[in-house]
Formats: sequence, C-alpha cells, structure tokens
Amino acid sequence: MTETTYQADVVIFGGGVAGLWLLARLRAAGYQAILLESQALGAGQTRYAQGIIHGGTKYALTGNVSAASEAIAAMPGLWRDCMAGRGEVDLRQVRLMSPHQYLWSTASITSRMAGFFASKMMKSRVGTLDPQNYPTVFRDRGFRGQVYQLEEPVLDTASLIHALAEPQRDAICRVAADAPIATQGDRFVIPLPDNVELHARRLVLTAGRGNAALLHMLGHGAPAMQTRPLKMVMVRGALPEGVYAHCLGASTNPRVTITTHYDAQGKVVWYLGGELSESGVKRSDEEQIAAARAELTALLPWIDFARCQFATLDIDRAEPLVADGRRPDDAYVHSAGGVLTTWPTKLAFAPRLAAQVLQMLQTENIVPGAEAGALPACAFPGYALLPWQEDERWS
Repeated sequence: MTETTYQADVVIFGGGVAGLWLLARLRAAGYQAILLESQALGAGQTRYAQGIIHGGTKYALTGNVSAASEAIAAMPGLWRDCMAGRGEVDLRQVRLMSPHQYLWSTASITSRMAGFFASKMMKSRVGTLDPQNYPTVFRDRGFRGQVYQLEEPVLDTASLIHALAEPQRDAICRVAADAPIATQGDRFVIPLPDNVELHARRLVLTAGRGNAALLHMLGHGAPAMQTRPLKMVMVRGALPEGVYAHCLGASTNPRVTITTHYDAQGKVVWYLGGELSESGVKRSDEEQIAAARAELTALLPWIDFARCQFATLDIDRAEPLVADGRRPDDAYVHSAGGVLTTWPTKLAFAPRLAAQVLQMLQTENIVPGAEAGALPACAFPGYALLPWQEDERWS
C-alpha cells in the first residue's frame, strides 16, 4: 500500500481546551496545524473543571494583589468578547451557566474582612450587592453574611469543547496512546492510521498530565512536572439551582466553591471545590463526604442535605514544577529541541497560553510554510462526558 505523507507546521498533542484553543489560533494565523488525541476530546483535566473564568479575585482575599491575580485579570473580558463573537475564537455556541461568580461571607469577622479587602483592592472586578439583589440561595432569613458579585463568567465545559472543536474537525485525529514519534532530519514523524505519515516542524504538548509520558517518549528530561491533587465532591438532590459562589475564609483559598450542573437525567448537581477539596486529599472518600456534608450544613443551615446523594472525585492537576510545590502564577511554555511543552495551569489561561506559543514560534522563525492540503480522513476522537453525567459515579 502506498504511504501518504502529510506536511504540517505544527502538531499538537492533547485535545482539552488548551490544545483546541491553540489549534484554532494557529490555523487562523495560517499555520498547517493538526491536533492528535488518544482519548475523547476534553477527557483530561478539562472535564473536571468547574468552568469558572477566574479574574484573580480569590488570590487577593488576604489583602495582597499577587502576581497570579495580575496575570489573570484580563481573562474574563477576553472570554466574554469571544462569547459575543468578537474575540480571537468564536464561542457564541458556548452555554453560559452564569454571567457572574459570587463571593459570600459568613457572619464571622475573618470572613467579612476578607470580603472587605477583596472589594477595596479589586474595585473593577468586585461589587457589593444589596440584599434584594442576592442570588436566591442567599435570600433566606437565616443568612447573616454579605454577598459580592465578581466579573467572572461560568461556562459549561462540554459546550466549550464542542464550540472549539467543531470548526476544526478536519484537523483533529484520534491516535493510539503509544503511537511512536520519530525524527527525520529537522522534522518529527508520526504514523497515523491507514498508512498515513505525518511530518511536522514543531510539536506542542498540551496533554496535561500526559505531557510527562510524551516527554519521556521523546527522550526529553525537562521540563519537570508536578501534580496537585484535589478531592472534589459532587452533591445531587433537591438543591437550589444557579449557585455559583465562593465562601470566603481566612486564606487565599475559599472555604468552598460551589458550581451548579446537571446529571444525565437533568437533576441538579452541586460541584464542590475550594479548601474543602484541597484538604480533602488527606481524607478517605467517606471522611470527605462527611466533611462536605458538615461544611455545607454549617454554611447553608437553611438547606436540608439529609436526602442528598454525595460522591467524591479525585483529580490530579498537572503543572510545571515550581519551587516548594507552589501554584504557578501564569500559563507556562517551554521550548527545547523543537518541542514546546505547555501547561495552562488553569482553564482561564487557555488564550494566554496560545498567545505565548504563537510568540515563541515567531521567535524561533517558525512561520506558516507547509503547503495547504486536506488531512487524509482519520477517526475523530469524539467528546468526553462530564463526570457528573456518568451513572457509575453515583453507584
């Protein structure tokens, strides 16, 4: 059988939001770019995200505007432009779960002070609400705190993956997880199904935790990766809808972050992150569920959680190795030997990561050069389900 060779400028490994956003940007800039995925699109860290487009507010909760808060400040506006159809990618088909994220304080002095600092230091991004404008869940007579509105939208990540991938279907291909990568002169060679050979001038790794295995396959010892585990909690039952809020605590982490989603039958699911999920990695599943139930009851005592169903979700967030295991402040791109290794570090940074990759390609004089042509037909990876829509999660 005759072998078909396809010439590409860039091949991307990893079909989460970061890889798909980059694919759209590269193709719009004239590059012949191909994205390869061994699972379903969004099957890695993307589908475990709460969908919040952070603007850095939670990093200022102790009164200090950090490097992280400054780097991420422009992201909500950029995403909103894309959702309005006037940005660098078209996200008009993405489902907006909430136009705002909220902060709420408890009656404790510490929590109120954290809210005060956040509102004073980030005036353009945080607004104090009058009680009549509170989200419904906080209008109960039992609520004694304060609610702040953040200029941070919350998106449905499944519709986000669809919106990014569908216009690029002809440049997305499913490959085996162990597909070999060889070098031929200054090109990388990747075999595809049906006797197709893909040649590329640059590889970009956007596979999250999978970057480590890809780097090992390529014989690269750097960059090093760290993972920061979480034990998230899902709660399903007769719960209020439309809850997208952080509860203020004494640290840079909210006590709990709640986002609202829906299971395969349309039942309301609360997805819990924040300090609860950080500290939960030291607990068993049963202990974490007990801790989540106790925390929710303490913070929202007017809601009955007795008949709700709880489930845990263990996640490993992949990031570049940082001294002392600290959270990275920004998106990350490292280039060596024709391989660009990337980690967005958080969902909101996907556009920033793409811009950094484009800049690095230009710095390395990698300009669009491969002849335009259709990639021979190959299998499309399909789309991953969100975890709360998988029945086995609740068994």
